[in-house]
Amino acid sequence: MTDALLGEGSRVALLVPGSLDYLAAVHSLLARAIIPIPLDPRLTTYERERILTQLAPDLVVEDEATLQELATGDRGLPRARPMHVTSGTTGTPKGVFSGLLDDEAAAALVAEERDLWGFRGDDVHLVLSPLYHSAPLRFALGTTLAGGRVVAPGPFDPATVTAAIERDRPTSMFCVPTHLQRLNAYWDDVGAPDLSCFRLVAHAGAPCPPDVKRRLVADFPAGSTWEFYGSTEGQFTACRSEEWLEHPGTVGRARPGRQLSVDDDGTIWCVVPSHARFTYFRDPIKTAAAWRELPDGHSAFSVGDHGRLDDQGYLYLDGRREDLIISGGVNVYPLEVELVLGEHPGVDDVAVFALPDDTWGQRVCAAVVGKASEAQLDAYARERLAPPKRPKTWVRLDELPRTLTGKVRRDQLSRRTGDGTAAD
Repeated sequence: MTDALLGEGSRVALLVPGSLDYLAAVHSLLARAIIPIPLDPRLTTYERERILTQLAPDLVVEDEATLQELATGDRGLPRARPMHVTSGTTGTPKGVFSGLLDDEAAAALVAEERDLWGFRGDDVHLVLSPLYHSAPLRFALGTTLAGGRVVAPGPFDPATVTAAIERDRPTSMFCVPTHLQRLNAYWDDVGAPDLSCFRLVAHAGAPCPPDVKRRLVADFPAGSTWEFYGSTEGQFTACRSEEWLEHPGTVGRARPGRQLSVDDDGTIWCVVPSHARFTYFRDPIKTAAAWRELPDGHSAFSVGDHGRLDDQGYLYLDGRREDLIISGGVNVYPLEVELVLGEHPGVDDVAVFALPDDTWGQRVCAAVVGKASEAQLDAYARERLAPPKRPKTWVRLDELPRTLTGKVRRDQLSRRTGDGTAAD
């Protein structure tokens, strides 16, 4: 029996596809104060060894029989959070570890999510993203903790999702903008299902194109659509789409129980409740760099994202520090350039990245999906962007390389130029 190997504080790496058994296993482990480590089952042998060596799990689950055995245990209040691993697209993957929770902290964690998202016993939650990612797992677990039902139709497919909406009449779902774009394209061809069953549609993970956002608001019931901004490490904001319409481009104001601040250089910091504290597993140096203690006794963390707060407390993102392009000594945030180029009618998708440049240090490059010509894009950028922000290199792609949660793999884009060097 696997249980004989495990006790409070044990770590269990899950390297199997997401399913209802997967969700039940995570719940059961957390209720017993055992830490699940959700991982992508498609990881290569090299990637697995790199991550597992660092996190040293007590058990690695790679088969359905073991998963089902773990799923049969206690389903009480979670006494921990899963240890998700940051994407590692810009460095060594890190395990985000929250330790064990006492009864008070465990109850506060569940109540915080339920109060914000309104999880309830008659909910039917539709899973669109892999359950080994933090947000999809959090929404699914929040539903089951409230007594609701979860529908997990498998790998994302617009036809399958549409059939699930028609058959199961879900009340909630979490998605990324790529999901919405693919559903919209499918529904344009076959017709949209009745969406009146939804009370909550939350999206995050990547910037949402304005036209997709407006269609989301128009297609789903009034008041049902939300955006939130967060990371593997923690949650920052939540924003009703109606607020976004009044404050275009915002990712919202601080979630209840959080406080936001922005340094002079734009770095975003967030004060969180004690039950939301975390460390990077066995990495005190990176942990110390992520946190700072405040004079009032609270602690704030940052993941290096940059942005700005308006006078009403609405946060606007400029991008991640790790994505920053420094061209001729000028800081250029890819997200700002992407938002401008994404408004061009001939651009379906766009990602901005850097390539080395002998003169400027780095040059701004743009990978574009769509019908717009390079000349049209150049002219558009000249009208709307200062010279340092205008792409000097354009790459045409059929689709952008993305993770399953919709984040652009900028580390892969330079390879699409052919030789990995900047072109004139």
